[in-house]
Amino acid sequence: MQNLATKFDNLTIQSDFIFKKVMSRKRICMHLLEELLQIKIADINYFEAEKSLEPDYASRGIRLDIIVADDKNTHYNLEMQVNNIKNPDTKHYVLPKRTRYYQALMDIDLLQKGQEYDLLPPTYIIFICVFDFFAKGNYVYTFKKRCLEDMELELPDEATTMILNTKGSHGNISKDIKSFYDYVNNHIINSDFTRQIDDEISYLKLDSKVRREFMLLEARLLDERREGKAEGKAEGKAEGIAEEKLATAKRLLNMGLSVQDVAKGTSLSVEQVENLKAEQK
Repeated sequence: MQNLATKFDNLTIQSDFIFKKVMSRKRICMHLLEELLQIKIADINYFEAEKSLEPDYASRGIRLDIIVADDKNTHYNLEMQVNNIKNPDTKHYVLPKRTRYYQALMDIDLLQKGQEYDLLPPTYIIFICVFDFFAKGNYVYTFKKRCLEDMELELPDEATTMILNTKGSHGNISKDIKSFYDYVNNHIINSDFTRQIDDEISYLKLDSKVRREFMLLEARLLDERREGKAEGKAEGKAEGIAEEKLATAKRLLNMGLSVQDVAKGTSLSVEQVENLKAEQK
């Protein structure tokens, strides 16, 4: 396993940490949005991005997405997606529900700031995926709500979700977006835009403060993984003890002991033992 220093030196734009740092540069983030949406943006303001990534042990989880608002108050949430993850319990891919979750978070944040719901601004959830989730080859998949009975009828809630597919092969995207895809996929620098991004990453890797933030972030994530494993072991042990008690109670009942005696001998409640006895009939 490579050490943290080597891991930091090998980070690319596909890293959540580096992606957030690069997109925290206004000129880069604005240009990406302008090229993607084919609009002009005079300025953007950041939300969350200015907060330090240093661990806050009072809360769980670290968000590494970028949230900005432009001069027209349209809000954008951008995140890099490298792995097409499945929920191990449901076996379903998590990406669709992740977009819904991010939309809900954005709306809740705005409402908590006193925004009336009917004045919620236009929003874009933009996931940059290094895989083709829909396997259709599109460069971009754009989603809005439409009426199933009349597909020309769109619900004007001003909420848009865009899944960018860096592995795409067709669709209408600008030269700079295609260049950005090439850079994400293979670190190919073939435009002034990707040169700016690459220069920014090189600069970030020379910044000792950025290196320290990364080290702290990795330590925090390692702690959370360890906590998760410890909790899993504790839960497994507790489940094993509970199952052993139930098995013992069943044996004692089969031997003819009373419900009260079995409850005392196993530390189960009288109700639990009565339920076991009823199941055995």
